[in-house]
Amino acid sequence: MVQSFQKWLKYSFRKTETRLILFLSIAVFFIILIVSITSYETSKSVLQKELNEPQQQMLQVGMDFIDKHISESDKVAIKVALDTNVYRFLNSDKQNSYSNITEIYQLLSTLINSSSYINSIYIYDLKHDSFVSVPQGFSSRKSTFFDSKWVDIADGFGDEKMIVKKRSVNDGKKYDRSEVTLFRKIMIQGEFKGIVALNLGYHDLFEPFNSPDMANLSTSRFIIDQNNEMIYSTSSPSSPKVNTKAVVSAISELNEEHLGDIAYKDQQLLVSQNISPLTGWKYVSLVPQDSLLAKSKKVGHVVLSVSIMALLLGGVAIFYINSIAFRPIRRMKELFNIGNKDIDHHDLLHLETLAGELLNNHAQLSHMIHKVRSEASAKFFSDIYHNNLTNSREIEEKCLGYFQETSNKPLKVAIISIDHFSHWSDQYPSSDHSLLKFALANILTETLESYSHSECVDLGKDKLLIVLHPSSDEKLLDSKLKEALSIVPSLLEFSISIGISSQKSDIGSLAEAILEADTALGNRLYSGYGSLLKREEFTQWDSRKLSMVSKVLDHLREAIDTGDSERTSSLIGQIIGDIRGSRLNPERAFSIIKMINDRSLRIGQDEDKGRRKEKDFFQYLHTFHIDDIAEFLTEQANIIIQANQSIRTSKESLLIEKMIEYMKEHIDEPIGITEIVDSIGISVSLASSIFKKEMNETIYGYFTDLRMKRAADLLVNTDEKISDIAIKVGYQHENSFIRAFRKCNNITPGKYREVFKSKREVI
Repeated sequence: MVQSFQKWLKYSFRKTETRLILFLSIAVFFIILIVSITSYETSKSVLQKELNEPQQQMLQVGMDFIDKHISESDKVAIKVALDTNVYRFLNSDKQNSYSNITEIYQLLSTLINSSSYINSIYIYDLKHDSFVSVPQGFSSRKSTFFDSKWVDIADGFGDEKMIVKKRSVNDGKKYDRSEVTLFRKIMIQGEFKGIVALNLGYHDLFEPFNSPDMANLSTSRFIIDQNNEMIYSTSSPSSPKVNTKAVVSAISELNEEHLGDIAYKDQQLLVSQNISPLTGWKYVSLVPQDSLLAKSKKVGHVVLSVSIMALLLGGVAIFYINSIAFRPIRRMKELFNIGNKDIDHHDLLHLETLAGELLNNHAQLSHMIHKVRSEASAKFFSDIYHNNLTNSREIEEKCLGYFQETSNKPLKVAIISIDHFSHWSDQYPSSDHSLLKFALANILTETLESYSHSECVDLGKDKLLIVLHPSSDEKLLDSKLKEALSIVPSLLEFSISIGISSQKSDIGSLAEAILEADTALGNRLYSGYGSLLKREEFTQWDSRKLSMVSKVLDHLREAIDTGDSERTSSLIGQIIGDIRGSRLNPERAFSIIKMINDRSLRIGQDEDKGRRKEKDFFQYLHTFHIDDIAEFLTEQANIIIQANQSIRTSKESLLIEKMIEYMKEHIDEPIGITEIVDSIGISVSLASSIFKKEMNETIYGYFTDLRMKRAADLLVNTDEKISDIAIKVGYQHENSFIRAFRKCNNITPGKYREVFKSKREVI
């Protein structure tokens, strides 16, 4: 239906007479419409200005009176806060001194009697939860004081010294009275010690706001606080009743504008408002303006009707012209539906145009199919790489669906990785990351256009993937890849490395090729940045374990703990040298480097945002050359040594070390925070505070993290049952252990063992 109408419009506007009629109709319509709107808006603007000025004056007068009362009340509160007896009451541990309470009571009584709008005064001690008030007297506990529900206002002061709020004041009778209370902080030597609360007479305070009608004009006036809650409302007898909540909601959209209008129940209300600089309250006046604008609206509606009639006449003329002009086209559509039946050649006047439409629609559909297929294939590659798609039959079916035309051709997979990725992330703002990777993908796609099977797929973080179909000349493909390695730094100012799989016979080996390319890419650790890394060149890895690594790591931890920076640098150099000399499998090398962190550096074991750069280093360890790794480890070890030297004498640090040692010694026992804290002989609250301050982690969270790391090691390096591992890390119930492990690692223990063991076997 919509497409038919669009085609009808397209053919209609090709005719000169149609365009002319349409242009004249629209021009007349808009001219009349503009005149109508301008006349109405002009009369409305004049009326609003005339009404607004007296309303603003009335609001200002009422606001000045109320602000004056509140300001004077604030001075009374300040006087109370500065009184010597109040100071003695708030700073004394013995607060029931008769003379002190009597002096305060007399002061408060005098202040209340000298004011016509202060009903009662409270003094609240935050430390002791006690009150001195008139008329209630002294109360040593919050629970025995009639009107104590307001004390949580202490959390709402922030940087403010005074808060004025409307609330229900409990005076100990059978009902609550709605009053306005002024709260003021009592600060003693920079410390928040108490609150003075002055309960102001509601009607006495707002009496100046109840001004008479002006010239029998219906008005409603409101006072609204900063949270858009109604403080007070009044209206003239002739004004219509309104839903205050609905009106307040509509007024809140005006923000701080002093003049505007809102719609309420088919009425247009003129809004005038002033904002108090003292309390921040909005003083609002509403005046109905529909009756005053009725004549202007009537004229506007008549003019609008004339403009619509002019537009309709133009539309009728266009429809009549085209009903005749489109008869051959309708006949031609019928001919297309009846196949090869004999037709009248005179009816084919616009056949070329209609055929062009059909071909254009076909091209658009083809483009859409190509785009959807490209996006689906990109997700397919990403799912294989991230192990979201592991079923071999499903992989084979999707390969045949996406790549039917090349399913039997040999292929290679290239995985492209940005070198030194954590440095790259810090060098460019996050808003530019997607743009830079898009530019990188375009360079690779253009350079490898003759060999690429698909678009360059973003695998997230530092990696992209592309499927290649090599020709018989392997050297030509290598030269193109090396060309890409040289173009990227010159254009984008950062380097990349490329891992290449061995050649596979068909698309069915895609998953294997992706794994090979990713494995080859790991050799960047030894080859350096900007390398082309072929799987065939790294088929033999040294799989033996470095027997001295564990012992050297213990020595390294000892050197860091003792502050021996020279020995620390030597031991790190020894470990890195052994890795380089032994030419270990990169995954094995990375695990040893992470062991250095886990045992000695402990970067990333807390939530210190200031060390995000160091945490990112180990997250993107696979993007670094071994020399940069050695330099980083040495630098971080020296930082830790310096930090340890500054806190080594700290009592809190010693207590934390004892707690951590106790956790490690009893990791297989079902102990809790109480047992850990008992081992150092202080209270649970104090121990929790010290541990959180120094480690930026809770005792429970740190102990759970130790257990999960121990469990992860047992899952990968042993064949023990999950239930047995749960017991070894202090969990009596297997389900509790599984929940804790999944919360910490976003994966179940069984899946964790399956993924990491299978990856180690493939390597």
